Amino acid sequence: MTSISILPGQSGWRLPALPPLSLYIHIPWCVRKCPYCDFNSHEARGAVPEAEYVDALIADLELALPLIWGRRVHSIFFGGGTPSLFSAQQIDRLLCALRARLNLHSDAEITLEANPGTFEAAKFRDYRQAGINRLSIGIQSFDNTMLQRLGRIHDGDEAMRAIEIANRHFDNFNLDLMYALPQQSLPQALADIRRALDAGSTHLSAYHLTLEPNTLFHAQPPNLPDEELSADMQEAIEAELAAGGLVHYETSAFARPGRCARHNLNYWQFGDYLGIGAGAHTKLSFHDRIVRQARYRQPAQYLRELKAGAAMQSQHEVGIDDLPFEFMMNALRLIDGFEPNLFAERTGLQLATIDASLNQAESQGLLLRDHRSIRPSAKGQRFLNDLLQMFLKE
Repeated sequence: MTSISILPGQSGWRLPALPPLSLYIHIPWCVRKCPYCDFNSHEARGAVPEAEYVDALIADLELALPLIWGRRVHSIFFGGGTPSLFSAQQIDRLLCALRARLNLHSDAEITLEANPGTFEAAKFRDYRQAGINRLSIGIQSFDNTMLQRLGRIHDGDEAMRAIEIANRHFDNFNLDLMYALPQQSLPQALADIRRALDAGSTHLSAYHLTLEPNTLFHAQPPNLPDEELSADMQEAIEAELAAGGLVHYETSAFARPGRCARHNLNYWQFGDYLGIGAGAHTKLSFHDRIVRQARYRQPAQYLRELKAGAAMQSQHEVGIDDLPFEFMMNALRLIDGFEPNLFAERTGLQLATIDASLNQAESQGLLLRDHRSIRPSAKGQRFLNDLLQMFLKE
């Protein structure tokens, strides 16, 4: 365990340089709330107030500009909810407003999450013309029975049609898949992976279904595969994707060489991100402190508060005792871990301050380290929560 007494903002702590900055935009509406989903998403009842919400996002950004003035934005991610519910015209209007107000990198990765049930060829062509250059498509499964059990609004044919449209207009897109689904067998899980490999995507995310609090599945648990079968699925999926030429670079993420998700990598390397939109979270570094913020979660309240000139519900400085755990909680999700000097660059702390925790993790076979990297072992990847516990403050 780690214990350090200095707080950010006090004498003796200073961040040597500011990390890369990303922008996250939350669009909170979806067609139907999935029973496993614990994200800040809300079923659209009637017409979604697109124009009003885009106005609010622009106002939200303008309020935050003094905090990031002069910093370059390297990536943008539209998450949800289902951002593809919004028209291409409103996404274009928002992107134009962002370009006018931000120092946006000329090669910025701009990702939009999409649900196969919302795909229209002309709409996604227009998204591309507006400046979206990467999609993340929530497939989850190609199996109609599994999709019904997950409460998804699309079927397998719509999933394939969405991929066809994505291939037509985008050369970079991710497919989200889930495994260990209700009553799923190992052959069924692998069938999903093989169809995804054949689909031509540059990136795959394969998530183990978990029962999160405040979800319907948590209150009414479905019949899920046991731990042994789930572990067999994970092992087989990783082997199948490796054989298909994808690199396993993060706990649940696999990519063609050179096609890792830059926006997500910034999170995992403890970079900065400004979050705008209902319920969005922010982490911003300054030379003398690191700040976290949260926007109002409920869309109606978020819109109402912005009209009154405020969007932020809470803000706090990250205590220095919390920095090792917060850094490791992200960086140790990376299969190759991180370069040792990154810890000091992103936390302002010397690596020696966590040497006892590193030694403990290494002695238990959860961590590997040398002069090039600090990384979870195969055992550490499997028991990541146990590994992370070693970096919690006393």
